[in-house]
Parts: sequence; structure tokens; C-alpha cells
Amino acid sequence: MYYTYIIYSETLDRYYIGSTANLNSRLADHNNSRSTYTKKGKPWVLKWHKAFPTRSEAIAEELRLKRKKSRKYLEYLIDNAQ
Repeated sequence: MYYTYIIYSETLDRYYIGSTANLNSRLADHNNSRSTYTKKGKPWVLKWHKAFPTRSEAIAEELRLKRKKSRKYLEYLIDNAQ
């Protein structure tokens, strides 16, 4: 199983979109400075995720969300998550 996820940093007031096979491990990487882009925003909190059967589907969803470039859309997704 692969995941597309959105994490949030209150410190930076920013969202980050990514994809991974291991959600818990990846979140730990973001919070332990193993990811250079998210290093300064600790702590990161998982706000939304969606599971996919293949890596390519998870990456496609990640790219779709990134292309929107819309904070309002991300917040809509988060607020309406089941």
C-alpha cells in the first residue's frame, strides 16, 4: 500500500504534500530532520492521507495536489476527510 499525505507545520504555517510506502516512518523522518525541505518546520502533524494500491497512483495524486497550488483546496480536503 502507498500513501499520498499532507502534513502541516504550525511553526511555518505551511502544508507539505508527499507520498510514501510507510506513513509513520516518513512522518518521523520529517520530524527528525532527515528531510531537508521540512527541517525548519518541526513539528509536522499529519492532517490528511489517502491510500493507493500502487506507487504510481500515489505519486500521480501527489502531483495533482501540488499542481493545484491552492491552500484553500488542501484545507477543504482536510476538513472533509472521512
